[in-house]
Amino acid sequence: MIHFHTRFPELAARETRCVHVLVPGGPLPVGEYGFIELYCEEPGCDCRRTLLLVTTAKDPAKSLATINFGWETVEFYTRWLHGDAEAGRESTDATLDPFHPRSHLADLLLAVFRSELMTDPAYVARLARHYEMFKQDLRDRPNAQAPVKGQGQARVVRRAAAGRNDPCPCGSGSKYKKCCGR
Repeated sequence: MIHFHTRFPELAARETRCVHVLVPGGPLPVGEYGFIELYCEEPGCDCRRTLLLVTTAKDPAKSLATINFGWETVEFYTRWLHGDAEAGRESTDATLDPFHPRSHLADLLLAVFRSELMTDPAYVARLARHYEMFKQDLRDRPNAQAPVKGQGQARVVRRAAAGRNDPCPCGSGSKYKKCCGR
């Protein structure tokens, strides 16, 4: 997964969604929470999903939650997941990524995402547009390596290793050996 801002920095600066908590005493502390988009770097993958790292303005390097979100229909994900209807239904919801650490605020941030962001059709359309732009950029630069951490442009997020017969950590529903393990 690659940060959207590594490929489109100006657009990401304008269109990254933030939630501002202004009133103290609620379940979330006062502050600004940014939902940073990451997309799959596999050129042949058509998962139509995003991974969102939730950070704060005070400590942008610290991830408070990592949310998986797919905007397509249940039918699309069921086909994509080789007929697995249950996984297709789960793919249309926002979920906390099980392969990334969570803060004590993760469940609250997921609830905010579900109630405020994923119900906003303009925001969901923006995520789909960003996904298409990201994938087109991959197609336009097929031999270009994504910048890596330390080169000042990108941070590559690696998932935990999976056994060959375990479900693939990318969330496809396939076994690791038939998906990302190829």
